[in-house]
Formats: sequence, C-alpha cells, structure tokens
Amino acid sequence: MAEKIIIDGYNLIGTYHNDLRAQRTKLIQDLSAYGRRKGFLHDMTLVFDGIREGFNKTQTAIGGLTVIYSGRGESADEVIKEIIARAGMKCIVVSSDRAIASFAWSKDCTPVRSEDFSRKLYPGTTAAEAVYIENDDEDDYDERAAAKKKGNPHVLSKKEKMIKQALDKL
Repeated sequence: MAEKIIIDGYNLIGTYHNDLRAQRTKLIQDLSAYGRRKGFLHDMTLVFDGIREGFNKTQTAIGGLTVIYSGRGESADEVIKEIIARAGMKCIVVSSDRAIASFAWSKDCTPVRSEDFSRKLYPGTTAAEAVYIENDDEDDYDERAAAKKKGNPHVLSKKEKMIKQALDKL
C-alpha cells in the first residue's frame, strides 16, 4: 500500500556543510534512487527551508519526489505541518524535531526519527555513517518513552508499534 512520506530535509542532512547545495542535490538523488528501489510505492515530499530571502515557496517534482522550499518568513517546519494537516490520510513524517513529531501524532501520522530513516535510505551503514551530521536542535522525542514504563517491559507501547510498522513500510 502506498504511503505518503514527508521528509524534513535539513533535519536529515544537517546544516553544517561547506556546500549545502551539493548536500541537497545528493539527498534528492539518494531519495530518487531509494524510490526506484522501492518501486515508487511511496509518495515522497522533501521539504527544505527557503534558499534565499525574498523567494516565494517553490515546489518542484524531481526524480519521482516532490521538493518544496519554504517561502520568505516561513520555516520548513511550518510547511511540513501544513502538509500533514491537509494530507487527509495517514503519513510517515521523517524528522527528529520534537514539535513536528508531536504535531504528526496529533494528526494520526507516524513520526520516524531521521536516524532511523537514514538506515533505510543507506542500508548497510551504521547510524553514525547514515546521518550526515548530528543536529544540535535534534530533540529526542522519545525521551518520555525512556522513562520508566508501566506494564510488561518486553511489549512495545502503541506508539512504538506504530513507529516499527512505519519503519517496516519504508
């Protein structure tokens, strides 16, 4: 079954690179290759913060995925939330941002951490190799899950099951 995947671009690649344009291009190529490997079963949307001040929001289809750059005065997070809100279906949202994850849960979508998706995107790599760079603003939205849980510790929580199912679909 086709799944809509929304990807927070800079959250996945990080922003501390000498050539962000090259990193964006590489990510687009890698996601296109991933889509071909998966037989384009997924509708993928990749969202970046706008390139320059003064630009309007742009949307382009490249290599089987939709690439969106937010407009002036609008963050990629706001664009992602807007896409989630009007999707009208369950989505998988790739971001390690806690606010986006919380919003995704509230709209019956499943957030997947960027690190976990990177392992699917780059099979055979370690977590450190798969993620381009550790993001300082990356909030571990699973902090509460690490707290002492009630019940059987060997049984996944409902949210953990949903995340596992989403990862299995990727």
